[in-house]
Amino acid sequence: YKIIRVIWCMYNLKVLLKILKNSFAAEIAFNTKNDKVVGFVNALSDGILYAFIPLLEVLPEYQGKGIGKELIKRIEKRLKRFYALDIVCDDKMAVFYHKLGYFKLNGMVKRNYK
Repeated sequence: YKIIRVIWCMYNLKVLLKILKNSFAAEIAFNTKNDKVVGFVNALSDGILYAFIPLLEVLPEYQGKGIGKELIKRIEKRLKRFYALDIVCDDKMAVFYHKLGYFKLNGMVKRNYK
């Protein structure tokens, strides 16, 4: 298996599958013409009140085609019972999420980069 680009470049397919399997919920986008995974979204949750979407990834050559929007729509449908649905994103992605009904909120993160 080749390593998938975007954030996927840090992980091989086996690790990505484990991430999705260990998620509370996940959606995967396929190109049905070549059976290629072109994007995915996953959610983590306490199962009661909160859900968090840590990853929404679409391969660069498939971006701008509505795939990310559709993945968010599908995961939101599965998570609609929760009080809060949180996403942390880079500043350049804030407009994308705002158009989908998300609003800016202060938050802090810590990353363990190697």
